[in-house]
Amino acid sequence: MSTPLTSRLAAVFCGCLIAGHAAAQAGAAANYPNKPVRWIVPFTPGASNDITARLFAQKMSEVTGQQFVIDNRPGAGGSIGAQLAAEAVPDGHTLLHANPGPSVNNIVMRRKSSYQLRDFAPVFYIGYTPLLILTEPKFPAANARELVSWARANPGKLTWASSGNGSSLHIGLALFGAATGLDIVHVPFKGTAPALTDVMSGRVNVMHTTVVSAESQIKAGRVKVLAVAAPTRQAVLPNVPTLLEEGIKNAEATVWFGVQVAARVPRPIIQKLNADMNRILAMPDVQARLDQLGLVKAGGTPEEFGSFIRNEAEKLAMLIKTGRVEMMD
Repeated sequence: MSTPLTSRLAAVFCGCLIAGHAAAQAGAAANYPNKPVRWIVPFTPGASNDITARLFAQKMSEVTGQQFVIDNRPGAGGSIGAQLAAEAVPDGHTLLHANPGPSVNNIVMRRKSSYQLRDFAPVFYIGYTPLLILTEPKFPAANARELVSWARANPGKLTWASSGNGSSLHIGLALFGAATGLDIVHVPFKGTAPALTDVMSGRVNVMHTTVVSAESQIKAGRVKVLAVAAPTRQAVLPNVPTLLEEGIKNAEATVWFGVQVAARVPRPIIQKLNADMNRILAMPDVQARLDQLGLVKAGGTPEEFGSFIRNEAEKLAMLIKTGRVEMMD
């Protein structure tokens, strides 16, 4: 039986343990990073995820004096890289470049996922960009309305590339198909870059992507943009109509970018990463580059990013419930 004295001693002991743990975490954050940081991008080089990650990784290297090294791990719609990040030593020296595919879609859409939302801690919300619908220059359709007409005249022949099952590009395709009722053949790739290569060659008809991923191809005229999957036109593509302008409702789609770490990374390290990344987002040259890429900047706290991710998961779950998006094995 415990006595008042033993209870007080136990309380003091627990308090000392908690204080000691907090002090240890604060000390770890003060010395962070103390070695190169691995920044996992779960898609191929050259795509929007890779470009935004490299922009921030370079700046983080400059700000902290320690290397932030990009590690591209494509495959399974981003699941391969995300699983590596979830299983990493939780010391903040492994980051995941988060986006809808690995961080939400592959968790909610798969009946058996190798990781869950709870396996990650949110760090920083970089921003988002609307998806574009593009094709190669010789394709008969000049806009989304003509694309729908062509697909209806050629049932079962419209092929549509994505960066993998469960990726944000796949979800964009699903939304477009649901909004138009078209019979579309989905052609998944291991990333945006190889998908874009096959669309430019004409082996696949159409795909969603972002200005970030297709900037050079758009400028060079190697692709033509049929529509912007957003409520308003993009400033960087003022002459490209929205899907709504083309008479297609409920097919808006975006891709967002952020940073996550393994769930057990100490809170002070997450706060330090967040503070540094907010500083970087405010830099004029970074803002100018993100504007150039058509990216809407976000920033904010880890808690705000975590709330955003949960809301995204709930929206996707509703799409599945209503039959607009199918579960994957």
